[in-house]
Amino acid sequence: MTAYANQEKADQRPFSPKEETMITRKHLLAGFTATILLGVSSAAMAQTTLRIFTGGQQRPDVMRKIADEYERRTPGIKVEVEVGGATSEQQQQYLNTVMASKDSALDVVLIDVIRPAQYAATGWAETLDSYLGAERDAVMARYLPAYREANIVGGKVIALPYFADAQFLYYRKDLLEKHGLQPPKTWDELKAGAEKVMKAEGNPNLSGFQTAGAPIEGTVCTYLVPMWGAGGGLTDAQGKLALGAEAAKRPFQLWADLRAANVTPSNLAEIPTDRIRQNFQAGNLIFGMTWGYVWNRAQGDPDSLVKDKVGVVPLPGFSANAAATCIGGWQVMVSAFSKNKAEAYKFVRYLSSPEVAKAQAIAASHLPVFAEVYTDPDVLKANPWFKDALPVVQTARSRPVTPAYPRVSEVIRTNMNAFLAGSKTADAALADMNRDLSPIFR
Repeated sequence: MTAYANQEKADQRPFSPKEETMITRKHLLAGFTATILLGVSSAAMAQTTLRIFTGGQQRPDVMRKIADEYERRTPGIKVEVEVGGATSEQQQQYLNTVMASKDSALDVVLIDVIRPAQYAATGWAETLDSYLGAERDAVMARYLPAYREANIVGGKVIALPYFADAQFLYYRKDLLEKHGLQPPKTWDELKAGAEKVMKAEGNPNLSGFQTAGAPIEGTVCTYLVPMWGAGGGLTDAQGKLALGAEAAKRPFQLWADLRAANVTPSNLAEIPTDRIRQNFQAGNLIFGMTWGYVWNRAQGDPDSLVKDKVGVVPLPGFSANAAATCIGGWQVMVSAFSKNKAEAYKFVRYLSSPEVAKAQAIAASHLPVFAEVYTDPDVLKANPWFKDALPVVQTARSRPVTPAYPRVSEVIRTNMNAFLAGSKTADAALADMNRDLSPIFR
């Protein structure tokens, strides 16, 4: 019998119990090894998930569409959008907790234009200079100056601009035309126009003018805008508090005058930013001091009663051509605690691109952070008023840039709110503002 035949015969004999056990273990080990290798391979091919936080008022639905497009273009990246807080304060309260605990759950965060100095001081933001590298200055030079300056703190790039904003005067175009009025250029013209329309319409639900009055960030601008328009400033050229000047009293005088004429509603102290939009869309407001996003909602929301009846112009001043406005806008920041910083930075660059600025302008009437996007034909078709918006954004004034801004905001908005609610006189509110802000602006 040949060796091959002997081997063949041996291969055909039954396995002993011991041999069967050894073979079973061998196959199990091979299978387990294959499973491990498959797991390693899957892990290597797994997606990177980026989590971005945005506020409820910053159109998370538009952010989701932008993120979907980024996922389509960037295989291996999945973007989760976390939404929270209807106001800047509510958003910041949540973020204070998350960032103070060094939580790595968030990779990218939308922050208000007033926040970069705070995030730089706390170390919550991943500085972007090393990621931008040699192109840093060229990249930053493309943005509108106010946003370039807002996002560079202590010489370091803290965040990149997502969209710009400023306050404008929204008005009922149909009602002004009906009653032979032009958009007001002064506060006196606004008061007279509102009184005329309200009297003629005889609608008890129709309010003449609204601005933010609740104890929220927008109410800081309710104080600053008329003060700036009167030639004043919160601080002087040396950075010291300047609320002893006559201009510091003008906001109280203006809002008291409009309240006495019943042009503003009795509950102005309860009105947050988005309530102005809601009241305007419901057809219950003639004039509103609010932000760029309102246009898209008033024109596009199915329940809007003012579609094609909306006008937008610069805010009035105490004299014609002496108006001021408050700069707004949102920035995208990489969390210092993210575990995906390199990929988060790439996503931030995309969010802060001219392409996304154009998409936002069309989908949400978010004002662009690039000058050239204001003249884009597609953008102007969606937002005809953008043709006059760029000079307003370029001349809008910034709220104080300081790591102590949360305290500055609290002092101004709570005192302004107390005055509007009637629980403090103008003198008392101004005195308390001086007392509480003096230690910050020495």
